Amino acid sequence: MSDNKNLTSSCCCSGPTQDLDTTIINPGTTNLLDPATDEATCPVMPGTAVDKAAAEAAGLFRDYLGRRYWFCCKGCGPQFDRDPDKYASAA
Repeated sequence: MSDNKNLTSSCCCSGPTQDLDTTIINPGTTNLLDPATDEATCPVMPGTAVDKAAAEAAGLFRDYLGRRYWFCCKGCGPQFDRDPDKYASAA
């Protein structure tokens, strides 16, 4: 054990813990309901997850009858445009 009194101690040890990584990790701070992390399913390719923020940044979305639809790739937008009722009703 070291004689250095400036070392931190952990909650489970009464003495200094010079080898303890004291980096604070707080994974509970991520808001899973944040729109930036929100996911949707591509209406053209059912079962394909789409990150809404990334799709919007890339222009991979359409607004139809007051609702927004996000796409997994640039080919899905034109496909949706050909028959929006078909894909909107399935979503």
